[in-house]
Amino acid sequence: NTLETDSWTDSQIPCGTLLPSGVDLCQVTILPNDEWKRIQDSLDKLSRKAAQLRAEKKAKKEMHLNSQEMVKHWANTYAGMRKQKLKAKEFRAQDEENERRRIDIEEALYRAQERKKAIESAKIYQYYQTDRVKTFHSALLLSKVLKERDAQIQFQKSKVKTDTKWEEQLKQNIEKAFREEQEKADKRRSDRMALANDHLKQYVRSVHLFIFCYKKLEYLMFFYFFKETMENRNIIRAIEEQQREEDDEKIRKFVKAKKGLANIRREKDAETYKLMEERKERIFNFLNELNRKKLDNEDELIARDIAEAEAEKVQAEKEKEERRKAKIKEIEEYRDAVVKYSNKKEHKKQEKKEAEETLKALIKADQLFWKHEKEKQQKADEEKKMTQTFIIQQIAEKKVNLKEQVENDLEYHRETETLALEKEKEFKQYAREVIESESKSTNNIYPLLRAVKFGPGGGRGLPFAERGGIRPSYQSRDFYGTQLPSYASRRPVEGDSIGRTKGRLGFMW
Repeated sequence: NTLETDSWTDSQIPCGTLLPSGVDLCQVTILPNDEWKRIQDSLDKLSRKAAQLRAEKKAKKEMHLNSQEMVKHWANTYAGMRKQKLKAKEFRAQDEENERRRIDIEEALYRAQERKKAIESAKIYQYYQTDRVKTFHSALLLSKVLKERDAQIQFQKSKVKTDTKWEEQLKQNIEKAFREEQEKADKRRSDRMALANDHLKQYVRSVHLFIFCYKKLEYLMFFYFFKETMENRNIIRAIEEQQREEDDEKIRKFVKAKKGLANIRREKDAETYKLMEERKERIFNFLNELNRKKLDNEDELIARDIAEAEAEKVQAEKEKEERRKAKIKEIEEYRDAVVKYSNKKEHKKQEKKEAEETLKALIKADQLFWKHEKEKQQKADEEKKMTQTFIIQQIAEKKVNLKEQVENDLEYHRETETLALEKEKEFKQYAREVIESESKSTNNIYPLLRAVKFGPGGGRGLPFAERGGIRPSYQSRDFYGTQLPSYASRRPVEGDSIGRTKGRLGFMW
């Protein structure tokens, strides 16, 4: 056993009293301190190395953190410059975003103003499209036309008469210009005459030259055509000779072919004669065979007639047997009729009983029918009552709806009158401003006053105060003030009856 101890000194070695009891000191191995340390070092080498590595790593990390903390605020490093650039970029992005927001707000305000302007212009345009304003603008245009007409008349009156001296000077200038133009025309005419003479001389020379060239060309062409004609004549002769030889060759070939056709025709005739002889022989043999077969067919016909006679005999016997059976059947039917006649009374009783049962069934069916009809009548009465109730309910609802409609119409008319008064007030304000503006520059404001005086409606009748002062041409004298059509009568109305008056006004009741 080995005694394990720590790195103790010699003075720290425990005494023997600490050893376990029963241990022999002679068998105990005592190690030196250096050897013990070496063993301990070899055993704890990995753990100490790991601890050393952890310590180095921790020291490096602390050094790195200290370095980062130290250089964090430095501006002359790559990281510092990068941070500054990123920060500047963020500031620029923020400024750009703020600028965009400001522009968006300004754009929204601008668009709101534009929408407001568009709405105002649309309202003004819509207001200008009303009949009342159109009529007023027509009167305004007439007033401006009258103003322009007065101005033109005034201008015509204020024009100064033409100065006589100025007319004479103008006349002299015109005569001088005419003389200058005449001189220029004479000069141009003389230049054209000289140029025409030069052209005429050149033309004469060119004509003489052309005649000389034409004669020379005519001689050369005659010589050329003569030479060409002679050459063509020789060529034509050679072609005719060749054509003649070809025709002779064709004639020789035709004669030879004709002889060959004659030989072929003779051979064909001989062959045809031979075929006709063979055909005659075949016909003769066929007729002989036909006569022989005809004799054999007569024997067959005799045998067939005998067989038909026997068949007719058998058929007659068969018909006779059928007639006998029919008579026997008639006798049996007669016997059955006699038996049935004997049972006739029983049959009548049975029929009477069946008739009574049928009558009872009919009575029962009639009772059921009338019961069903009564139920149908009750059902129809109930439906009539329900229909009557529904109609009464509809009448009540219709009265309520009619009352509501009348109230709505009254409310609508009240609102219409209020709106008409507001429009009339607005129109009068607008017309007053226009008339005041026009009265400063012209005195022809009568059309404007007349257009304002007519009132809304555009008619020529009296204003209808109950409908907001509307002025129709013809109106019914009731609350609605409906404008009626204008009819021109072709005959004088003299004491018409009430019926004719209604018909003339278009009433149908």
